This record gives sequence, C-alpha cells and structure tokens, in this order.
Amino acid sequence: MKLVVAITGASGAIYGIKIMEEIKKKAFETHLIISKWARTTIETETRYTVEEVEKLATYCYNEDDLAAPLSSGSFKWDGMVIAPCSMKTLSGIANGYTDGLIVRAADVALKEKRPLVLITRETPLNPIHLENMLKLARIGVTIMPPVPAFYAAPATIDDIVNQTVGRALDLLGVDTDSVKRWGGKT
Repeated sequence: MKLVVAITGASGAIYGIKIMEEIKKKAFETHLIISKWARTTIETETRYTVEEVEKLATYCYNEDDLAAPLSSGSFKWDGMVIAPCSMKTLSGIANGYTDGLIVRAADVALKEKRPLVLITRETPLNPIHLENMLKLARIGVTIMPPVPAFYAAPATIDDIVNQTVGRALDLLGVDTDSVKRWGGKT
C-alpha cells in the first residue's frame, strides 16, 4: 500500500505524526509533505523535530515541489490524509487553487477518485468553512474533525489522539490496534 500524508500548519501536528508512526509499523510506502508552517507547529507543539518526523516516511517532499511524483495522476498511490488540515488548505482543495504540493496531491486524489481524508482543525467554524466542507463532502472527501470518542474512556491526550488516528486509518483501509471499538451497551 502507498499512502500520502500531509501535515499543514494548523494546530494538531501530532495527528499527522502519529499517523506516520502507525503506518511505519505496517511497512507501507509513505509520501510525506510538511508545509512551511507545519514545521513551526511541529517544533512548537510536540516533542518531535521535523527531521524525526521526516525519517518516518519513505519519501519526503517540499510543499513547493510541484514536479514531485504526487503531482501527477499517473503516479499510483492508494489514499491520502491531511492531518491536521488547515482551513486555508481546505479552501484551496474546495476551490481548485493548487498553489502547492499538498493541495495539488489532494486535487489528484479527487480527479483520480482516490480516498481523501481531512482531519480539519478549526473552531468555531464559520459559514465559509462549513460551505467548503460541504462542497468536498458532496464529492466524496471524508471530513473528519478530531472529535474525542468518550465511549472509549480516554485517560490521556494520547488516548484521544490515538483513537482519532486509528479511525482515520480505518477510512484508508489500514487496520491498527489503537482504536477502541464500540461493542454495544449490555
């Protein structure tokens, strides 16, 4: 399996990092794009360095590299997740404004009908955010705000992050051990 992971500058870089760690356990081929502002967010919000995050990937690309393989639909990959997905990135995808590799790769996912999962980060949402999300949801993009699953009885922030990461990977067809499944109420 080949997966594309993008990390934007929105708060919540840990989601993208944990996704990369889970995928690395599976030994899948990964293509990672870290935006300019994501680099700052990684250093500010996490205990990771950008170099450590890049080492989790099979291939890394600069967000300005529109000549990267991911820019073409002829380059085959199985799905993409943007974690976190800023509202700027969401807007670029929704409006076809492919000014960088993250949005271009998402555009390729759309035109080639490949799974695209956006872990959107913003609150509260304004009408423009909601309209862009609706526009993308109507064409098959999965919009997945990182909302805690309290039925899983999370005890730590890591528990909350790991549950979201596992559910996002479910949507790409990747099984993980990090998801506590609802078993019903007996």
